[in-house]
Amino acid sequence: MKVLVLGAGVVGLTSAWYLAQAGHQVRVIDRQAHSGEETSFANAGQISYGYSSPWAAPGIPLKAIKWLAQKHSPLVIKPGMSPELYLWTMQMLKNCTEKNYQINKSRMLKVANYSRQCLRELRQKHSIAYEGRQKGTLQVFRQQSQVDSIEKDLRVLSASKTRFKLLNVEECIEKEPGLAIVKNKIVAGLHLPDDETGDCYQFCQQLTEMAKAAGVEFNFNVQINRLLTDNEKITAVDTSIGTFSADAYVVALGCYSAALLKPFGIRLPVYPVKGYSLTIPMTNAECSPVSTVMDESYKVALTRFDDRIRVAGTAELSGFNLALPSRRQATIAMVAQDLFPQAGDIKKAEFWTGLRPMTPDGTPIIGKTNISNLYTNTGHGTLGWTMACGSGKLLADIVSDNQPDINVDGLNASRYLS
Repeated sequence: MKVLVLGAGVVGLTSAWYLAQAGHQVRVIDRQAHSGEETSFANAGQISYGYSSPWAAPGIPLKAIKWLAQKHSPLVIKPGMSPELYLWTMQMLKNCTEKNYQINKSRMLKVANYSRQCLRELRQKHSIAYEGRQKGTLQVFRQQSQVDSIEKDLRVLSASKTRFKLLNVEECIEKEPGLAIVKNKIVAGLHLPDDETGDCYQFCQQLTEMAKAAGVEFNFNVQINRLLTDNEKITAVDTSIGTFSADAYVVALGCYSAALLKPFGIRLPVYPVKGYSLTIPMTNAECSPVSTVMDESYKVALTRFDDRIRVAGTAELSGFNLALPSRRQATIAMVAQDLFPQAGDIKKAEFWTGLRPMTPDGTPIIGKTNISNLYTNTGHGTLGWTMACGSGKLLADIVSDNQPDINVDGLNASRYLS
């Protein structure tokens, strides 16, 4: 079967890879010159299976109000809400109940843990290098109240068989020796040993070459205009270089998926949540993170690559805005210097921003739509790199009409119809 994948970010690439492995003839179209040039380019670098949680949680509305009053806030909302942001926010608030939080977190952990299995199998079968490490994530807490509030998360982690361990300060330093000089700033940590790290952009380049070798065709520098239909089926994709036709179509355009599908009555509540990162040249390995350290207070992640440190954070609700204001840089730079002050040369850091495709319930939108040959793989928010392999394999099984390895109930767009 001919399958057209729209989007060459990490989720589009894994979709194309697993579709090709299932025996399909696959073509990928993307507007950039190379794969992984947008949200996948300089993300946090963490593959955080155990940290897979929805933003919509009990207590979040009150926390959000407090965050907005902080100088270095993890949340930024541009004044003057658009109708899209208003509707998305209302849906998110509806999910801030204990019942919905448990449902959504369980779905997210299910996909994330399956993705861990798929990535491990991919590494075992293929030589793929992306500065990957398998040393876990350490979530550090600056206040005891943060430790006291995670009991519900630990219950869900236990139910999903996700390994974790609460650590005291000395145990945190055993995992991350670079924290020793700032031990007075933390009170405890949560270690997730099965989490991983790696440069997502490097992974995308490697997987692109593997996919080409497997027969996948790529069309870069191509603008996607619209989908063409006939008799309630997609017949082609209209692009800047002409039309492309296939038997099945996969929309993996991240934040831009919703606009493409809206004319067909498919309303995906995917909002572009802007994030920022710094890539800092490492100057002192002993004073740097070993893996990923997540600062719970500022929601900033610091991830070790071979000779660089990626620092990423901030959730900014400002639409499709790619500006790079210095005040956002100041926040993530502050956290980097506060926790690992001797690790890298902050003056030579590269500043970047990307738009995370976030759903109001945190769960990605994977699978069938109400158009028989149209599928989605989008809405992964901050967890696209974490869930990419599992999402791609699930999507390929659904398109192939094979029984997926895990239960996919509640993952496709139909959950927003009720």
